[in-house]
Amino acid sequence: MITKKILIFGASGQVGRYCIRRLVKSNYKITAVTRNLHQKGYILKTQAPIGYLDIVQTNIFDEKKLDQLLSEVDICINLIGILFEKNKLNSFENIHSIFPKKLAEICKSKKIKFLHLSALGIEKATNSKYAKSKLAGENYIRDTLPSATIVKPSLVYSQDDNFSTRFLSIISLAPIFPIYYGGKTKFTPIHASDLADLIFYLISKEIHSKTIEALGPEVLTFKEIINKLSYSINKKRFLFPMPLFLAKLSTIFLQILPDPLITLDQLNLLKYDNIKSENSISNFDIGCPSKLKFDEAIKKYAYTWREGGQFSVKNKNDFKN
Repeated sequence: MITKKILIFGASGQVGRYCIRRLVKSNYKITAVTRNLHQKGYILKTQAPIGYLDIVQTNIFDEKKLDQLLSEVDICINLIGILFEKNKLNSFENIHSIFPKKLAEICKSKKIKFLHLSALGIEKATNSKYAKSKLAGENYIRDTLPSATIVKPSLVYSQDDNFSTRFLSIISLAPIFPIYYGGKTKFTPIHASDLADLIFYLISKEIHSKTIEALGPEVLTFKEIINKLSYSINKKRFLFPMPLFLAKLSTIFLQILPDPLITLDQLNLLKYDNIKSENSISNFDIGCPSKLKFDEAIKKYAYTWREGGQFSVKNKNDFKN
């Protein structure tokens, strides 16, 4: 077997780390790109055996450096994404639209396979800058490099995420938890390991020119997700259906924080279901179903937020597994 070289952008994020670990198990060699080696290098160095991982620090908007890096690999994976804008350089347009377009152009010129991670449920969210930038990135890639593979995951979670872990922290402390739009928004949460398995499957099976929706094995409402998180740490919280005007008002203040709990753009996006779209192709359709259910997966790390830790349980079923 010829060892293929893969270049990963966004390698230090939760999906990137799971992808590295999955790909090196099958003898792929990885070059991980980071914008801050001092901050992210210690995390990345633990993800693969010696000889299977190179770490490169660079400015992702340096076209000469991108050209050089892409000259040395067989496959490019772009996992870079942001949930809120920090400054003019790290804007939704630059990160989600312009950067993927540039990668697609270079990959086309060098005949390199390209896999891009986008997002599910963005087509109808016309009032979200995040959604519009993600959709523009998809369209740029399709126009530039039709052979590219685009993966659109639903909510991605794991012990390394900024979703379940953040909500667990809030639930463990606050007796009241606000829910938006009545908590009725639907999701198909997928564990990061299942998403990494899908990315490996697409690469190893050489599936190209497809847009694949990455779904978990169940559909859950936002309210059901919060209830499952609460149950996992033995907390019973009052879920407060926050009126939209009050939600917008509070969000305006929250998004001022350096690492906001929620932004107005995210509030707009939360209105739309995050489930399989009509006439789409999912990971289940191509023979790569997700395995981990939400409550079973979070049980393996939620005890960190439980009073008394892992062995403080109220339900005998928690002793299973």
